[in-house]
Amino acid sequence: MSRRPVYIAQISDLHIKLPGVLAYGRVDTAGALARCVAALNALEPRPDLVVISGDLVDTPAAAEYEHLKRLLAQLELPFAGIPGNHDSREMMRAAFPLAGYAFGSGPLNQCVEVEGIDLVLMDSSVPGEPHGELGATTLPWLEATLASAPARPALLFLHHPPFQTGIGHMDRQHLRNAGELADIVRRHRRVQLIAAGHVHRAVLTLFAGVPATICPAPNHAVDLDLAELREPSFKIEPAAFHLHCWFPDEGLGHVVTHQVPIGQFEGPHPFFARDGKPL
Repeated sequence: MSRRPVYIAQISDLHIKLPGVLAYGRVDTAGALARCVAALNALEPRPDLVVISGDLVDTPAAAEYEHLKRLLAQLELPFAGIPGNHDSREMMRAAFPLAGYAFGSGPLNQCVEVEGIDLVLMDSSVPGEPHGELGATTLPWLEATLASAPARPALLFLHHPPFQTGIGHMDRQHLRNAGELADIVRRHRRVQLIAAGHVHRAVLTLFAGVPATICPAPNHAVDLDLAELREPSFKIEPAAFHLHCWFPDEGLGHVVTHQVPIGQFEGPHPFFARDGKPL
């Protein structure tokens, strides 16, 4: 197991369309991804891996995946992705044929080992449907994967959150069999984090006794309409991604998640003068 911190960046919900086409007639998702890639490339220390947690493209279409690949070619870091409800398993498999998928067909599950930590990427997509579900082949695979190395920490990634957020129209599209996932997580104490996407907002809770997060998007945010006062809507809020930092200590170590804003900001400015006195 690594004796140094391990850094895993998570980006989500890229919604790449054909070149020149705006999402919802308003959002330049390609430009947003280009800015996100630049921010990832500038991080120090550099992330060990970037996880893309679903909705890589929007329609989906093979040409959108080709456009996505051209944009990701500028990323100087290794990455792995799982599909969301806007993706096509078959098109995604064709676009990224060298990915370490667990099965030759069906769900695009992966287990990626980084410095002795297991990143377990679960395909929660249901072809043709907006909601999520971990299917009949994924759940046994997850159980076996977690049982295979109980001494290594594991971070779980999927597109659909397994918990309610309070945003009604998104919660109706969440993971339908979250209880089955919870049962597995409770049996395997090495799970340190469950990280999802789908909601385009930063969210934090506990799920089956484990910290669970939703990653914000680099483009647009789902409207925080907890009272369901409006039709399903989005806003252009400050873009961001998550940086999950695993730190080695006793036992399985621990994970800290940072929200990283995307853009150019003033600073950094020192707190102290050269003589050590506060400025």
